[in-house]
Amino acid sequence: MKKLPINRIGELFSAIDGKKELYLPVFKAGKVNFDRWTQDAKVKLNALNTVKSVKDMFFPQSEDLVAFKMKDKNIEVLPPKEPDTPFVVFGVRACDIKSLDILDMVFLAEPVDTYYKARRENGVVVSLACSEPEETCFCGAFGIDATQPAGDVATWIADDTLYWKPLTQKGEALTAQIEALFEDADESEIDGTVAATKEILNKLPLKDLSLKGFDGEATQKLFDSPKWEELYRACIGCGTCTFVCPTCQCYDIRDFDTGNGVKRYRCWDSCMYSDFTRMAHGNPRKTQLERFRQRFMHKLVYFPANNDGEYSCVGCGRCVSQCPISMNIVKVIKALGENEDGK
Repeated sequence: MKKLPINRIGELFSAIDGKKELYLPVFKAGKVNFDRWTQDAKVKLNALNTVKSVKDMFFPQSEDLVAFKMKDKNIEVLPPKEPDTPFVVFGVRACDIKSLDILDMVFLAEPVDTYYKARRENGVVVSLACSEPEETCFCGAFGIDATQPAGDVATWIADDTLYWKPLTQKGEALTAQIEALFEDADESEIDGTVAATKEILNKLPLKDLSLKGFDGEATQKLFDSPKWEELYRACIGCGTCTFVCPTCQCYDIRDFDTGNGVKRYRCWDSCMYSDFTRMAHGNPRKTQLERFRQRFMHKLVYFPANNDGEYSCVGCGRCVSQCPISMNIVKVIKALGENEDGK
């Protein structure tokens, strides 16, 4: 383990950016999101979660796939260059780190999404352990330890010091490039901070949230539950939950006439929209109840049933804090699962 005084963290950022493009939580236009580091960037490492998750670094909100130029009856296909710029994304919380494992299951399975794969191969992920989790957090329900994040490098901030621990070959390589900045440290130096964070985690209102009852054996029972009729009614189908979610991977593919050809691109989509997966005969899920049920059944039942028990949720709490009508996955879990409080 290495360490660096927090008042020298600007030197660290500059050194990393000298090797690879550096992205981290930046305050801009009233929001904190992952953005390119510059000397005058308003870096906010103390922000618990960015508005959009780290997913945006690997599966962007929109990206070009291919372009076509047409002249008379001739069509020229112009595939864009796959992303190949080396970059580092710094300050990723444990929940968002876990979300990348889930996205890997989707985009790196056959047929492999080459755009996503290229970004994963070129990206180095530096995580940051939580020290002040909020009441909306429930990552522990999915077995995530907010004090011991994964990634290529794990970091902790304790007593005005940044602690740095490479975890993978990528992390070791990055560390070797900037090693002159660090001093050696003992892992016991972060014990107090880790213990204090765990005390907070043990006091959070959602610490006892249980996933009991959500498994592949209960698919039909949960699908047919009459409680969906009550749960969905408040939902306005705005899609906010899907766009802030770090594990949602639905997208649409569209063509745009540039006036000098056609550009084909993909962009995030939402299963909560009435035109999602529209086919020749229309959307197979015609009601908001069906769309609402599909979203949560996928995250809590279908995905784990097909991925060795891995849920498609990481308990980041974004949907809890951002839903305009406070209808979120926690309420669904409590209503349909076997939580003791039943609330």
